[in-house]
Parts: sequence; C-alpha cells; structure tokens
Amino acid sequence: MKIIGILFVLWGIADFGLSWAGVDLYNEIGITVSDELWPFTHWIAGGIGAAIYAIGKSRE
Repeated sequence: MKIIGILFVLWGIADFGLSWAGVDLYNEIGITVSDELWPFTHWIAGGIGAAIYAIGKSRE
C-alpha cells in the first residue's frame, strides 16, 4: 500500500510541475477533467497518495 501511495504522490508532483509548465497531464493520457477541477488535480492526487501511504504505514 505504501508503494501505491508514493506513486500517487509522485503523480501529484508531476501533475503540478507539468501544469505549471502549461501541460495538461490528464489530457495527454486521454482523461478529460473539468475546468473547475483541473487546478486542484495535483492536490487531489497527492492527498489520495498521502492517505493510502498512511494506511499502509499503520498496517506495519
């Protein structure tokens, strides 16, 4: 579970960096995200990853 959480966090970091550079990561892989939600996708991915990581760490 921790590895999946880390992957989500890394995805959020990549999404943030690429969106700052003007690249829509989700659109590049064929996922349509609404304009209202797009500025927050990196926070959502990072938050989900952090939660999954915390769950995996608590099960050790």
